[in-house]
Amino acid sequence: MKDKTNIIICEQVKQIYDWLDSQIKLIDADCSACGKCCNFESFGHRLFVTSPELLYFRTNINQLAPSFMLGVQKVHKPLQNICPYLIDGKCTAREFRFSGCRIFFCKGDIEKQNALYEETIKKFKALCDDQNFPYQYMELSAALNQH
Repeated sequence: MKDKTNIIICEQVKQIYDWLDSQIKLIDADCSACGKCCNFESFGHRLFVTSPELLYFRTNINQLAPSFMLGVQKVHKPLQNICPYLIDGKCTAREFRFSGCRIFFCKGDIEKQNALYEETIKKFKALCDDQNFPYQYMELSAALNQH
C-alpha cells in the first residue's frame, strides 16, 4: 500500500510542478540558466523543500542513478546552503528540481515569486493531507542528509 501511495504522490508532485512551470511562464521570469541564482547563499536565501517533493526527487534520481551518475561524477555531500547537484555552475538535476529552485530567479519579481511560492506550498500541504502523508518542510541540506 505504501508503494502505491508513493506512486500517487509522485504523480501529483509532477502535476504540481507542471502547473508551477505554467505559472512561471505567466510572470515572465527572465532566466538564462546561468546558474547564479542556484547559489542561494549569494542571495542570502535558504532552500527549503517539502516531504512530497523530496520523495519525488529521490524516486526519480534513484531511477536514473546509473546513467545519471556517469555524467555527474562531482556530486558532493550536501553542505549548508550548497546543493550537491549544482556542478560547475549548472543544475545536474534540473528535470526534478524543487519548487524553490523553479520559482526563484535572480532577475525576478520577488513579490510575484513569494506569492507563487506560498500558493505552491499550500498545494503540497493539501497533497499530504489528501494522501495521509507526513508533511515536512525542511532545509535542503538537512533533507538530503536524511536516510
